[in-house]
Amino acid sequence: MQSEISIPLPHATLKGHLSSLDHPRAWIIFVHGSGSSHLSPRNNMVAKKLNIQGYATLLFDLLTEEEDEVYTNRFNIPLLSLRLSEVTGWLQRYSDYHQEPIIYFGASTGAAAALVAATLPYRKIPLIAVVSRGGRPDLAGEENLRLVSIPVLLLVGSLDYQVISFNQQAQRLLKQSELVLIDSATHLFEEPGTLDEVIHKTCDWLDHLLPKEKYLEGLL
Repeated sequence: MQSEISIPLPHATLKGHLSSLDHPRAWIIFVHGSGSSHLSPRNNMVAKKLNIQGYATLLFDLLTEEEDEVYTNRFNIPLLSLRLSEVTGWLQRYSDYHQEPIIYFGASTGAAAALVAATLPYRKIPLIAVVSRGGRPDLAGEENLRLVSIPVLLLVGSLDYQVISFNQQAQRLLKQSELVLIDSATHLFEEPGTLDEVIHKTCDWLDHLLPKEKYLEGLL
């Protein structure tokens, strides 16, 4: 089931798009980068193909329209990570959610917000992994990176030289991580075939965390 939704939170109501499945392998929550939204064409393309692979997905706006007009809010990682945590709590109360594992999929600054949210201790979340596409994990801060205890997949375009360096620095601080360079890709992965490679690498990596047999058992 696919639907446009409004997510009521204590201090904001956020727009989003949800695609639920009868027996998902996991829920993947997308965390967009600065200046983007739940309508991001790249995140939506990735989400649709992950739906085909058995993953339910949630895309949402990190900020309201008014908040997004304040440029510094787009880089306010504590605020963005709190919003992500609150939205995750909302998902856990959603009628189509049935205690499936949760994965964060962050892009650019959204990856930093996902990593910080992964360290927040006050809410019990079955969070099993973070995937970063062209992410800025360095913006999470060294202390937070050291606190991340779940596996992290860092996907970076092979031509995105500065962001490669940022991800290499972050990888040295993360407990469990893998850095994969996507051939011929720049920061936005606009080159033909590069997003398909992102999806392929993500699915292969997640298969090691979520064996397909468990998903298939749910369909029987």
